[in-house]
This record gives sequence, structure tokens and C-alpha cells, in this order.
Amino acid sequence: MTGLERRASRSFPLSAGLLLGLGLGGFFDGIVLHQLLQWHHMLSSRYPITTIENLELNTFWDGVFHSGTYVFVLAGLFILWRSGRLSHFLWSTADLVATMLIGFGAFNLVEGIVDHHVLGLHHVNETVPRGQWLFWDLVFLAWGGAMIAVGVLMLRRRHG
Repeated sequence: MTGLERRASRSFPLSAGLLLGLGLGGFFDGIVLHQLLQWHHMLSSRYPITTIENLELNTFWDGVFHSGTYVFVLAGLFILWRSGRLSHFLWSTADLVATMLIGFGAFNLVEGIVDHHVLGLHHVNETVPRGQWLFWDLVFLAWGGAMIAVGVLMLRRRHG
């Protein structure tokens, strides 16, 4: 094994943080925006919450969405657990925070581009007049981009 391979096996598993960030980004979206604020649901642009049937359909797809984000968190925890059991594992709070920010931001960018713009399944804040939906969607994307930028800067500062 070369020195580089030995170093890689000792380092913090960046994939764990990325997966945890993706999952937590999804949980934030689902819990805060879908449930607490009730700004949108998974399919609310196509099936507005104006009937019990549409509410049931949206609630089901919100659950499917949450299940997917749960899988990301479980995968991240599994990778972290496997790596953390190694006696030579190097824990790094900075790497964990940086990669979680990148994962959370990536969630916002991918989900925002795909669901809000490409598929038009829902928009960030459907409680405001329709003319303001694009503003909220763009702020969501900018927030995701900012999290990625901060996470990348943190990793660069730490790893050169």
C-alpha cells in the first residue's frame, strides 16, 4: 500500500458527511417547509391542497420523499460507523461540518432545479402570490450554492 492509500484510509470519510448533509437537507425541507410552515408539498403545484384527495396524495408523496432522505442519513451513519471503528481513524469535526454543508447545499440545488424548475412539482413558498414564487425558488438555490461554497472553502482551508 502506498503512502497515499494509507492516508486515504485514515482520513475522515467525506462521503459520510455528504450523505448526512443530503439527508438533513431533505429533512429540513420536508419538516420545516412541508409540515411546519406548510408552504408546499411534494406535488402541490400539480395537485393543489384544495381537496382531501389532493392532500392525501401530497402527504403520501411527502412520505416517499422523507423515506428517501432517511436512506441518505442511514447510509451516511453506516459509513461513519464503519470508519469510526478503525483504530487509526482520524475524526474531524471540520470535515464533517464542511461535507454536511456541501451535501445540504447539493440537496437544495438538485431538488430546487429538478422539482421547482424542470418538473414544476412544487415551489418553495406557494402561500405567496404566484408572481413571487420564482423569487423564493431562486433564494432557495442561492442558499444551496452558499452552503456548498462555505463547505468547499472549509475543506480547502483544512486540506490546502
